[in-house]
Amino acid sequence: MASILIVEDDSAALAALASVVENEGHEVLTAATLAGAQSTLKSRSIDLVLADFGLPDGNGLDLLEPSADYDLAIITGQATLSTAIDALRRGAVDYLTKPIDVARLRALLSSFERTVELRSEVSTLREELRDAGRFGAIVGNSEPMRQVYNLIEKVAKTDATVFITGESGTGKELVAETIHRMSPRRKGELLPLNCGAVSPTLIESELFGHEKGSFTGAERRHAGHFERASGGTLFLDEITEMPIELQVKLLRVLETGTFLRVGGTKPQTVDVRVVAASNQDAAQAVDEGRLREDLYYRLRVFPIHLPPLRDRGPDDIELLARSFLAELGRRDGTTRRLTDEALELLTSYSWPGNVRELKNAIERANILAEDSIDADCLSREVRMQLATPQSGPYIRVRIGSSLEESEKRLILATLDELDGNRKETASTLGISPKTLYNRLKSYGVNRKSEHA
Repeated sequence: MASILIVEDDSAALAALASVVENEGHEVLTAATLAGAQSTLKSRSIDLVLADFGLPDGNGLDLLEPSADYDLAIITGQATLSTAIDALRRGAVDYLTKPIDVARLRALLSSFERTVELRSEVSTLREELRDAGRFGAIVGNSEPMRQVYNLIEKVAKTDATVFITGESGTGKELVAETIHRMSPRRKGELLPLNCGAVSPTLIESELFGHEKGSFTGAERRHAGHFERASGGTLFLDEITEMPIELQVKLLRVLETGTFLRVGGTKPQTVDVRVVAASNQDAAQAVDEGRLREDLYYRLRVFPIHLPPLRDRGPDDIELLARSFLAELGRRDGTTRRLTDEALELLTSYSWPGNVRELKNAIERANILAEDSIDADCLSREVRMQLATPQSGPYIRVRIGSSLEESEKRLILATLDELDGNRKETASTLGISPKTLYNRLKSYGVNRKSEHA
């Protein structure tokens, strides 16, 4: 239920409008003047204002303010093209003429209900991001991911086709789910189809359906993904794997909203939003003839690129790891935690398999762990990855580590790299042999063979 303020100086028109709005299930507040409306807006939270264009003390458009958190629809008995254009240009969401077309008003209220729901959804997602580092089903609070969230928020409320790119395992399907959840189509279905996982001989039937008897084994009519997703969203993953001859038919659906079932002669009309994705370079696929150029440009109306996990920073890795562990705890009834050593290794690893690899690593470690997940529970790749830079071995020091601990790790790692040669170690570190000797003694390393 929305709170709607009706601003109208004609008492009969005001009563009629209020009756329609109340019958649609909304809370109604009224005012007869501009001043009265402004007073109500200061004291109450209002979702929508229906205001007469000409009021005794001003213009209904004067209720539009840059910081307003409500929408405004203008009502007038003297409709002209110039006033309509002026109202919409200044930010009015609609323009109604007297006498009021009740069906048009109901359509406006219905559309506004969806807008209110979406605003509430966006507000909830923003609160989750601030409080828990989550944006719906997506976990991450880094700047690259915040840029992705902003793009999702902008495109979700439209019907634009979206093309999501990124390495395998970065979470492209979660982005598609979030776009659908934040869109006016949220009450419709979200149907995913992996174009690379379906046989080339069956994918046309999966997409467009088939008529009974259209091929051997077609014993009944089959509704494809486009029909089943009508009114909702169709997510086409690995779009570059779609057979080239089928891409022509996909392009036709995107352009006309119509298609033929396999073996059919009657065009079917659908209302579907398409979100496509690929972990490959789509422009290269076009150059290689695996993706039609016209389809490529039709799909990438609104491109979103997902960054690899290695570019998102250690904080996102920690958020994801803790999130996956908490999810496993809820599923299995366990309360395991990550030790500082394990967390340091996890945040230092490059994760070539991205978020999917991290999720699998946490599940494996959770199976191996007793009370807590330590370094021994992690895979060999994760445990052995600290000495991998091109310029030679290195160590990573976690922000917040004490200088004493950081110095100790550096000295021992250097000594180990130089096979226990103390003179060379001191020279490399730029300290005297005596200083090195004293440091090693304080660490309990007294013999040449004990540096490890």
